[in-house]
Amino acid sequence: MKNHNNQRRSFLKNAALGGALASFTGGISIAEASQHESLKRRAFNMNYAPHFGMFKNHAGNDYVDQINFMAEQGFPAMEDNGLMKRSSEDQKRIGAALEKNNMTMGVFVIDPGFNWKVGLTTGKEEFKEAFVKECEKAVEVAKIVNAKWMTVVPGYFERRLPLDQQTAHVIDAYRRAAEVFEPHGLTMVMEPLSDNPDLFLRHSNQGHLICKAVDSPACKILYDIYHMQRNEGDLIKNMQLCWEEIAYIQIGDNPGRKEPGTGEINYKNVFKWIDAQGFKGVCGMEHGNASPGKEGEIALIKAYHEADAFK
Repeated sequence: MKNHNNQRRSFLKNAALGGALASFTGGISIAEASQHESLKRRAFNMNYAPHFGMFKNHAGNDYVDQINFMAEQGFPAMEDNGLMKRSSEDQKRIGAALEKNNMTMGVFVIDPGFNWKVGLTTGKEEFKEAFVKECEKAVEVAKIVNAKWMTVVPGYFERRLPLDQQTAHVIDAYRRAAEVFEPHGLTMVMEPLSDNPDLFLRHSNQGHLICKAVDSPACKILYDIYHMQRNEGDLIKNMQLCWEEIAYIQIGDNPGRKEPGTGEINYKNVFKWIDAQGFKGVCGMEHGNASPGKEGEIALIKAYHEADAFK
C-alpha cells in the first residue's frame, strides 16, 4: 500500500510539473519543450546559408516563416537557386524578410534554358545572346533581394569541337556577361559540377583558367565541396591552388550529399582552413537532410555546430 501511495504521489507530481511546463511553454508537451531547448540560438563562426525547405517541418511552407526560423537558429545567410523563377511578389517578400533579419542573400541560379544542354561551348551567337539577356534580368532580381552572387554554368560539351575552342567560347560569353555585372558590383560564380560526364565545367583548375582569361571581378569560382570531392578530391590543396578566384563556397558531404558528418569529408578541418584564409563570404548549404521530420532538422543544425567548432 505504501509503494502504491508513493507511486501515486510521484504521478501527481509529474503531472503537475508537466502542467506547469505546458503553461510556461504555451501548451507544448515536455518532449516538445525539450526539443525547443535544443533549438536555442547559437552563433556560427562562418556564414552558412540554408535553402528553402530545409526546415519546413519546424517553420512551415511560407518563405518568410522559413527565413525567420533560419535567423532564429543563428544562420546569417540563405540561398535560393530558384529565385529568378519566383513571382515578383515572392521575391519582394523574401528580400524584405532578409533585410528585417539582417541576413545576407547568397546565390541564385541564372539559367537561360541550356544549363543542362549543349550551349555556350558551341560559340553560337544565339546562345551568347540568350545568356547575356538572362544576366540582365538577374541584375534586376539581385536589386530586389540585395544579392551579390549568381551561379552560372556553361552547359554540356560540344564534342565536335576541340576542348580549347570550347573553352575560348565560354570565356567570350563570360566576358560579355561580366560587362553586364561589373557596373552593379555583382559577381557571377561559375560552378564546376559532378552530376554527369557531359558537363563541360568539372574541375576547379578549369574555373581558375577561365577566371584569369575573363579578368574581371564579376567572374569568379563557386567551389562546391561536394562536387569537387567527387571530381578531384584533395580539397584543401585544390582550393589553395585557385583560392584567389574563389568567391563562394557550397557544402554537401559525400556520398549522399547531406549535411557535414554524414559522409567521408572532414568538414571541421576544411572549415578551419577556409576560415584561416580570412574568408567572410557565404557557405551555401546545398544538400538534403539526412533524416526526415523535425528530428532530422535538429540533427542538421547540430551537425553544423559540430563542424563549425574549429576554434
